[in-house]
Amino acid sequence: MSYAKVLCVGLVGVAGHVVEVEVDLAPGLPAVVISGLPDTALHEARDRVRAAVVNSGQRWPNRRITLNLLPATMPKFGSAFDLAIAVALLGGSGELPLLALDRVVVLGELGLDGTVRPVRGVLPMVAAAAQAGLERVIVPADNVAEAAVVPGVRVRAVDTLHRLVEFVRDGTPLIEPPAPTPSAGPDGPDLADVAGQALGRRALEVAAAGGHHLALFGPPGAGKTMLAERLPSILPELDDEAALEVTALHSIAGLLPAGGRLLRRPPFQAPHHTATVASLVGGGSGLARPGAVSLAHRGVLFLDEAPEFGRGPLEALRQPLEHGRVQLARSRGGTEYPARTQLVLAANPCPCAKPAGDTYCECSPLARRRYLGRLSGPLLDRIDVQVTLPPLRAAELMEATMTEEPSAAVAARVAAARQAAAERWAGTGCRVNAEVPGPRLRRPPWRLPDRDTRELRGRLDSGSLSARGFDRIIRMAWSVADLDGRGRPHSDDVREAIQLRTGDAA
Repeated sequence: MSYAKVLCVGLVGVAGHVVEVEVDLAPGLPAVVISGLPDTALHEARDRVRAAVVNSGQRWPNRRITLNLLPATMPKFGSAFDLAIAVALLGGSGELPLLALDRVVVLGELGLDGTVRPVRGVLPMVAAAAQAGLERVIVPADNVAEAAVVPGVRVRAVDTLHRLVEFVRDGTPLIEPPAPTPSAGPDGPDLADVAGQALGRRALEVAAAGGHHLALFGPPGAGKTMLAERLPSILPELDDEAALEVTALHSIAGLLPAGGRLLRRPPFQAPHHTATVASLVGGGSGLARPGAVSLAHRGVLFLDEAPEFGRGPLEALRQPLEHGRVQLARSRGGTEYPARTQLVLAANPCPCAKPAGDTYCECSPLARRRYLGRLSGPLLDRIDVQVTLPPLRAAELMEATMTEEPSAAVAARVAAARQAAAERWAGTGCRVNAEVPGPRLRRPPWRLPDRDTRELRGRLDSGSLSARGFDRIIRMAWSVADLDGRGRPHSDDVREAIQLRTGDAA
């Protein structure tokens, strides 16, 4: 037999596609030709596979070898095809009967000594195989725990090419997935550590309840960073669908923790202010990799010292914040990653960051405006909650932290508010209030009475508020009402939402 076929999976973004690895051996000068839009890593597979086959004790066919990856019109990236290529080649040369690999997906990178090395993106690859109706998958041993979290798929692992050959030829058992271990969940920072700042705590709670973006302004030491770092501690755990999305993104980026468990806690990303556009929204040669905004999907993206970020990276966040996804166009094809994240900005009031007043602050009013002006109006217009934290007083700092409300108590209220919102918007595809389209909230039965929105409409008519800001305040009013256990917002909820949006709260 001179033809063989083995199934594999290729990734384009987070979307996996089943790929048929075809091998044909024909008479002629010995050569290896790879077709099907392979990238550089795949072109180099011919040398890796040859060395791995020979060093595993198998015979390399001295013939003209043609490798084709179907569908041929889809670009193929990475080294996850190595193991499938090697097995298909041995099957085409007559060395292996491939009946045992019928409708089995084979994934893995080969070392020159025949070892099977882990690859990125195994979880979305296995999920794609399950969606295509394939129920058996063979993966590298280091990826088996990650692959086993996908329901409805029988996963087995190999550590060497020789082990897979023995399985196909003689039925030698493969490596079984380890027993799942319960996730203990690392102890993170608690909201009880934050002294005072009742306004900041309320802003954080409203933002968590509705999935709203948040901007915290104030002098150094006011608690901006502490509040932002504790936002994940009051967010609910991810459900199965969201956990699979988040875990798949971290798998593609190669950041999945050891053990391969689903990530149940909302992710937290805090890039340095020297971050580039590519590191924030995604990029790289060939297939663009997910950036921080996608790695924070269903979690929190925190930009500390936000005015110190470059203008390009900050402005690049505008579209992901609006649409909840990142679309990256490259010469070899486009990629789309989800980016439904909560953005949290923190900023000092001026470059010197000293207390306000002529005695301490050395910055002129113009310098202050220029500093905060680095955060453009269109970007801030997409931030729902914008509050200025006052400096801490000695009494607030010195009193016992045991008097402050812990994260667990706040998280219970946030979970109840999110549950109320989920029941209200069931069937619309919206999980939280921040995702609800503005037109839906301005039409019956969700439109608020004119008496409750009189002040809000006045601000819109005067030009001090944009139409986007109008919709965002309405969404926040619903979040305030959910936190307080009311079925619909009233005028006080709208007024509090205006204060949280404009910073007019006392």
